[in-house]
Amino acid sequence: MAAGFDPSGRLPDVFTNAGTSSFTQFLSQAAPELLPGRRPLPPGSAASLAPHATTIVAITAAEGVVMAGDRRATMGNMIASRDIEKVHPADEYSLVGIAGTAGVGIELMRLFQVELEHYEKIEGAMLSLDGKANRLAAMIRGNLGAAMQGLAVVPLFAGFDLSANDPARAGRIFSYDVTGGPYEERGYDAIGSGSIFANAALKKRFRAGQPIAEAARLAVEALYDAADDDTATGGPDLTRRIFPVVMTATAEGTHRLTDEETAAIANAVVSARMENPGG
Repeated sequence: MAAGFDPSGRLPDVFTNAGTSSFTQFLSQAAPELLPGRRPLPPGSAASLAPHATTIVAITAAEGVVMAGDRRATMGNMIASRDIEKVHPADEYSLVGIAGTAGVGIELMRLFQVELEHYEKIEGAMLSLDGKANRLAAMIRGNLGAAMQGLAVVPLFAGFDLSANDPARAGRIFSYDVTGGPYEERGYDAIGSGSIFANAALKKRFRAGQPIAEAARLAVEALYDAADDDTATGGPDLTRRIFPVVMTATAEGTHRLTDEETAAIANAVVSARMENPGG
């Protein structure tokens, strides 16, 4: 580690002194080489060397917010993985989905989870939803050097805002650009290579205040539409029983729909498209 250990075996001072509530900042002092954006990279673009993850959608609902992601990762024109999981809980009341370089995205997502847990342990309180969104923005900004060489990660963040005066408006969604700029979205958003098709589907079907069960169905339909036009997005795989990951964030916390629940939604969507392939 950058800080090093003395011959007595004692931990370096950086581990024992009163520290910061930011785990990322602590890591930048104790072992900066472990941060994704601090690793040295050879010159040139590396985008074609790593699998890429697509597509994520998020939708607000009466009880909170729904986030869903397809399961495909691609490497050029090849399918690198059919069952990657791109949507995860960030903490008890928020969700994060990743698009872009899969390996860096998964690492960034796990670091973000530790960042939020570390803050809560040090401060004895949970970050606000805006605070979480801003922490994620800073972490994306730290990966800018790698992003400029093709290893870009652009997450989608959503959660239930415990400080909201109106519970029906507590579901909030944040998108980012590659430089870490955060943008709050209204109602819905999608990221990844299939986002243009998913957003088009959501634009037609989204209704404010819809129940969370309807939002989950709409999320799967949007991913189906994205897979219909984007080869990098995987649709429901009925043969292999591989379905999108669908998660919710409500006043009760985060919840992942079971495989049986997601399969029921996916089968209903596919059956409906058999009668009307265009939607």
